[in-house]
Amino acid sequence: MLIRVRTNIGIWRVDGLDAATATPASVLAGIASSRPHVEYEAPLCSDPGCGAPLDEARTLAEQGLGHGGMIHARVNPETCAEEASGAAAGTDGGDSAGAASPAAAAAPGGGGAMRRVVGKDGSIRLVPADDGTGGAGEGRGFRKGMMALRDMKMQWTLQEFTAMDDQYVFKVKRQEESYVGKGGCSLDSPSVNDFQSYLRLFNFQRQRFGFLYGRFVDDDDGDGDGDADAKDGKAAEADSSTPKKQSVVVEAIYEPPQEADPSSPEGFVALDDPMEERVEAMAAQMGLRRVGWVLGHPPREDGFQLSAAEIIMAAELQLEAGGGLDDPSPFVTVKVTVGDDGNASVEAFQVSRQCMEMVAEEALETGPNPGFCYVNETFTAIQEGKPSKTVENNFFLCLVPIRQHTSEMLVSDFPKANRDHDDRAQSKDEMKKQLSKSGRAGWTFIDVLSDFSLLVYLSQFLDAEADMPKILASVADRDVPLDDGYKILISSIAGLDGSY
Repeated sequence: MLIRVRTNIGIWRVDGLDAATATPASVLAGIASSRPHVEYEAPLCSDPGCGAPLDEARTLAEQGLGHGGMIHARVNPETCAEEASGAAAGTDGGDSAGAASPAAAAAPGGGGAMRRVVGKDGSIRLVPADDGTGGAGEGRGFRKGMMALRDMKMQWTLQEFTAMDDQYVFKVKRQEESYVGKGGCSLDSPSVNDFQSYLRLFNFQRQRFGFLYGRFVDDDDGDGDGDADAKDGKAAEADSSTPKKQSVVVEAIYEPPQEADPSSPEGFVALDDPMEERVEAMAAQMGLRRVGWVLGHPPREDGFQLSAAEIIMAAELQLEAGGGLDDPSPFVTVKVTVGDDGNASVEAFQVSRQCMEMVAEEALETGPNPGFCYVNETFTAIQEGKPSKTVENNFFLCLVPIRQHTSEMLVSDFPKANRDHDDRAQSKDEMKKQLSKSGRAGWTFIDVLSDFSLLVYLSQFLDAEADMPKILASVADRDVPLDDGYKILISSIAGLDGSY
C-alpha cells in the first residue's frame, strides 16, 4: 500500500505498507528509512490544517486511508535531508517480486536508481545509479530511473517478472460515470456569481482557484421502476453491497492566498495559508466540509476542458478527499470561464479512478502541450493497443451535472479575502455596513452575520475555541439563539451603534 505524506516542504511517499496492519508508526518508520533526522512540528493528521491527529493505536484502514491516501504533517525543513541508507529496501533477495513496487523502486530515498559501489578500501556503499558512474542511467535499470533486476533480487521467474512489469503498465480506458450521485453538484449561485465577477475584472485573463465548502448528501431517489418485488433477490443483495453515491451541495467558496503566474503550469502559485486550519475547523463546526474546488481560466478552444496541471491537481485533491483509492469521493472540480457570447460558463467534472491511480504513482506529468498528460518514462500507457507517451486529458474526465440553489444557511455579501485589485476589501467598515442591514427587509442579525467570509474575518478578533463555536452553532441551526452578549460584542467590533 502506498501512502503520501503532505508536509510544508512537499509530498513524501511511503510504499510497501501492509494495508491490514499499517499504523501511523509504520508511516513514520517509512519516512525515517530515508530521512532519519526529521523533526515533526505537528503529528501525522488527517486534515490539511494538522488539527486532527491520526489515532496511533488504529490501523490506517480503520481511519479511512487506503492505497494512494494522503495524510498531513508539519516538519522542520532543516531536518529533512535524505540519506541513501534507506535505499536498500527491496534489495535483500527476498522471494516476492513485489518487494520493489513502483514507489519503492522509483521514488527518491525509496530504493530507486541506487547501486552498490566497492571502494578502494573494500567498503561497500550505495550511490545513485545515474551519478555518471554507470548503472540504471545507462540502461541497466529494469525501467528508466530504476535499479537493475539483479539488484532487486538475484533470481526471477517469468511470473514474477510479469507481475513486476504489470505494476508499471496502465491500459488507458475511459470511465463513463463519476462517483457523484444523480443529484450532481448544486452550487450556491451568489458564491459562484461573486467568483466570476472578480474574474471579469481581468477579462478572465487571470487564472484563480478556490475551495468549495458544503455537504455530501445521499441520493434519496431510488430506481423508480416499481419492479423491486419481482427481482430474484440477488440483484437487491448486490445493490446493498454497493456504496450509495452521494451528491454535492456547495454552500460557500473560500479563496486561499495565491499569486497569478502565467508561467506556471497551473497559471497560479498557491501560497502558505495561515488561516487554513481555522477555516477547516470553522467549516466543520457548521457541519460543512471541503467538497470540491473551483478554478477560473481564460477562454480555450472547443474541446479543451482542463489542462494537464489541472487534471493532476484535481486527482490529488480527490485522492485526499477520499483518503486514497479505496473509497472514491464525490469531490468535484468546477471550472468557470467566459463563452463566446460573453456569458460565464460553469461546468463540473471528476477525474477517473485510473487517473487518480496514475497520479498516486506519479506516472503523469505536465509537458509542452497542456491538452495532454505526459507519461513518466518509468511507466507505460497503452492506448488502443499501442504504447503512448501521452494521454489526452479528456480521457480522464467524467462530466458532473450542475444545479443551482441559494444557500439557506449562508449569504455571500462580504468582501472575499486574498484578492488584489478588488473594488472592496475586508475591513471593519465593510463589516459594519453588512451588519447594518439587520432589522431591514426581514433580515435578522444572525442572517447578515451568516457569511462564510465575514465569519472567517470575525474569527481574527474573537477566541477561536471559546467564542466562535457558539456563534457558528447559531449559524448552522437558527433554532439555537445567539446570545445577546455576542451580538453586543460583534457590533462593538464593527463599530456599530444602536440596535442590532
